[in-house]
Amino acid sequence: MGGIPGVRLSKARLPPAYAAAVRRSVRVTLAAAAGFYLFLYGFDSPVAATYALFAAVAMAGLSHIPGTGRQRAATLLPVVPACWLLITIGTYLSVRTWSAVLGMLVVGFVLAFMAVGGPRPAGAAPGLQLMYILPSFPPYVPESLGERLVGATVGLALLILAEAFLLPDRVPGVPYRELAARAADQAGRCADDLTSAPYTLGDTALRAARELSGGLRSSRVPEAERPAGPGVRARALAHTGLATRTLLGRLTSLPPPPGGPAEARTWPEVLRAVRDACLETASLLRGRDGSGDARSRLQEARGVLTGGAEPDATPAALRRHAAVLEVADAALAMSMAAEIAVRGRDAPAAAPGRFWYARMRAPQLWWRRLSGHAGQRSVFFQNAVRIALALAAARTIAGLDTLPHGFWMLLATLTLTRTTARETRSTVRVALTGTLVGAVVVAALLALVGTDTTVYAAALPPLMLVAFTLGPVKGVGWAQAMFTMVVALVFAQLAPATWQLAEFRLLDVLAGSAVGAVFGLLAWPKGAHDELRRSVATMLRSAAETVVATTSQLAAGGARAPVTTSPGHRSLQHALIMAESAYAQYRSEPKALDAPNDTQDWQAALLSGHHTLWGADRLLVPPEPAVVPPLPQEPAEAVTRIGDRVAAGMLLVSARLDPVGDTPGTAVAVGARDFADFAAEPPGAPRLYYAAVEWLDSLMTDVERIAGQRK
Repeated sequence: MGGIPGVRLSKARLPPAYAAAVRRSVRVTLAAAAGFYLFLYGFDSPVAATYALFAAVAMAGLSHIPGTGRQRAATLLPVVPACWLLITIGTYLSVRTWSAVLGMLVVGFVLAFMAVGGPRPAGAAPGLQLMYILPSFPPYVPESLGERLVGATVGLALLILAEAFLLPDRVPGVPYRELAARAADQAGRCADDLTSAPYTLGDTALRAARELSGGLRSSRVPEAERPAGPGVRARALAHTGLATRTLLGRLTSLPPPPGGPAEARTWPEVLRAVRDACLETASLLRGRDGSGDARSRLQEARGVLTGGAEPDATPAALRRHAAVLEVADAALAMSMAAEIAVRGRDAPAAAPGRFWYARMRAPQLWWRRLSGHAGQRSVFFQNAVRIALALAAARTIAGLDTLPHGFWMLLATLTLTRTTARETRSTVRVALTGTLVGAVVVAALLALVGTDTTVYAAALPPLMLVAFTLGPVKGVGWAQAMFTMVVALVFAQLAPATWQLAEFRLLDVLAGSAVGAVFGLLAWPKGAHDELRRSVATMLRSAAETVVATTSQLAAGGARAPVTTSPGHRSLQHALIMAESAYAQYRSEPKALDAPNDTQDWQAALLSGHHTLWGADRLLVPPEPAVVPPLPQEPAEAVTRIGDRVAAGMLLVSARLDPVGDTPGTAVAVGARDFADFAAEPPGAPRLYYAAVEWLDSLMTDVERIAGQRK
């Protein structure tokens, strides 16, 4: 047998990061080089050649669209007409510096604000920015627009074909639908275990439930698989994950039954219906047809559970019923959300309220997403303003000083500006070092080779292969060094070049990075961390208001109508959206090596907002009009006190997260397990009282997790 003794073949394989980078590098190099050489040497069109190369490089090298090659190809198809529009606008606005700057301000903001649409639009935005930047510089030659569009179209077409068919990527991770299906399967097993003695879950089931629940957290899901888009299916899939996590949490904390004839008649039937609904949901998420019969049976069992109290029901039994009701509600939410995620607007389960988005069309949902983030408290808005101002300033400087290859300055501003001043500063330092190294190599090469384009033409493809392999893996320093050499070889073929081309490249990168550093320092310099604290604190204050309003209405009774949502729902929902977007950006920002790890459980904070919304709607929004009698005096006073205590805990945590000048420096414990009303059993308390107490008790558990007082 041949081979090296003692060395196994598997050890010679590239690490996964390098293997993925090599595959992408081959695709972008073939697409960019093929288009460039076709137009430059085949049709003698430098303009079309430039646009063919930069279109492919922009959308594959500069952009970071997550997913496999075929997923990226699907994302790139609708990008082609957007590139036509941007090239056309940039071409005509380049007639004057002021018009190009104004266009840069508007286009820069709009494209950066596209990040509200999820990881794929956010990943495509930098490449689209370049599609406006490239034609927005002189000379003003609108008659060359046709060549520009043809070149860009061919470059993008070659890239799409390469992404779709060349060196297919391995699937980056388990699809989110499968993760949700596995969690639903486990929820069904847990519910089945709880229908028989000893009516508790074993250690193995508890560990599996916690692991599968944690696996649905966005931070543990690959970007390409996160349901973060504004569409019906993406929203519903995210809703499915939240409801499934809630269901698993409710099942793992369900106490054993106190016994008694009434208890034996009701709760096992509900849990069996929960089990069947979970299994049906898992089957539906895996692409098998679901009839909805299991959900219908669960709705019927839940209706029995929410009926009038049995004459012999003890307070302990009522507490148990309330806990099982929480389980049933979470299972129904999971089942309905999963059906919408699979069938979209055709899902018969679509209903207003919790599933307000189910009947809306894509333009309406996009408008709600965009308008919801149109304010300075949105991190998406902050990022869009920051990058638009930086690009407009860079375009102004490049236009006034008539910098040679001024678009390199804007490219540096675009690629080196980060969401925090510290990260921008460290990135610029490394990038300038890499650019300097690349410039020295380029200057020596140009001085040695001169104007012999044959050498540059032969060296460009292998250099691109190395550049697009090492850059994504080694970091920004290597990327800038290698890209400096790539662009030098490109422009040396387009026109005679001297060693001064390297000097221009270095000066442009220096100027562009300086602009990025200035705006990174002036515009929200601390990134998402402080905004996350503020937004979560705002969300908790809104949740506290909802808790107080809900318990007050429960105590007072009155007419109830099947309205879309409970009072205060929209305000809390908007605050929750702001907190979730801030958390998403916070997760994407690298933390300083010398900074302590953030031990704050932000996921618990976000879940508390959802739990507040769902519980308030369940308690105050009936399926049909009804008149609810007021609670007896003692239950009314007890539920009001508990609600006030939960709201106070939320306010204490919000003050700790977003302190003001006179906030006490010593942290105050927010736990209330010694608060007698949580265990109170006031005489004559109806089932509604215990349902409210169970909801409030789960919210206090959330508050304690946020405060770090409970694991």
